[in-house]
Amino acid sequence: MNNRCVKGRFAPSPTGRMHLGNVFSAMVSWLSARSRGGGWVLRIEDLDPQRSRMEYARQIEDDLAWLGLDWDEGGVDGAGEVGPYCQSMRGAEYEAALERLMATGLLYRCRCTRADIMATQAPHQSDGRVVYAGTCRPAAAPPFGDCGGEGAVRLWVPDREIEFDDRLFGHHSVNLAGHCGDFVLRRADGAWAYQLAVVVDDAAMGVTEVVRGCDLLLSSAQQIYLYGLLGAEAPAWGHVPLLCNAEGRRLSKRDQSLSMAELRRTRTAGEILGRLAWLAGLIPEDAPVSARELVAEFDWAKMTPAETVTV
Repeated sequence: MNNRCVKGRFAPSPTGRMHLGNVFSAMVSWLSARSRGGGWVLRIEDLDPQRSRMEYARQIEDDLAWLGLDWDEGGVDGAGEVGPYCQSMRGAEYEAALERLMATGLLYRCRCTRADIMATQAPHQSDGRVVYAGTCRPAAAPPFGDCGGEGAVRLWVPDREIEFDDRLFGHHSVNLAGHCGDFVLRRADGAWAYQLAVVVDDAAMGVTEVVRGCDLLLSSAQQIYLYGLLGAEAPAWGHVPLLCNAEGRRLSKRDQSLSMAELRRTRTAGEILGRLAWLAGLIPEDAPVSARELVAEFDWAKMTPAETVTV
């Protein structure tokens, strides 16, 4: 950790009630930080104004508190020195970062629609990845100069490997040109892209470790690239398995039976945490346990680098 004070974070989107998979990521993140005497930040990622609701953010806070997963900074009320902790209120910080990136000459405007981009995708990309073909990329090599006009703002990516280590999934090497191509920092409608917002926020808030679902594992490379361009130190990474239901489908907020609303009606906090800790391999049996009791049990070496775990 380069002697930096350990600080983890949980950054949920307030688009509905948390489900068991959300709690799993939160629990591992909290335990990883607390097991080393570190702090924990709760950031509300409400970039999507159509789906985000403050009432959901309040429910997330209430569920975390009920589980015993306390935070040192953040939340809706923004306790801490580097707020606000709701992304919808951090536009000025994103604007400043975008200005710095424009000075690199690596940004350009893109007028492609989603239909345009999907029409260029190769049939073998069955994993759902969308790789931008560079349709609007300037013919000249960067620096590109003026980034005015209309359309989304894209960041040029180099044709080289970006390497990083994950606490659970080990070493990775990702070529951004082949993995995603030039990616969006600001959409055509003015909305901020996740990749920019998360890097700006984690850097500003002093986050030293990012723990989240393994579906975001390879996006770490995009974020490492942005950290470098912004002159900030990237965090350590720890990606965890995704939880699936009995039918093998990844949990979502549509799984009402595994939402916190239903779980709090039928289970105690200790039962929920015990089940998740057992699924993670942190304890030998599925038995009730408190968050504080789990701190002494936490060890990344106990966890298995599986992409999914069935609840």
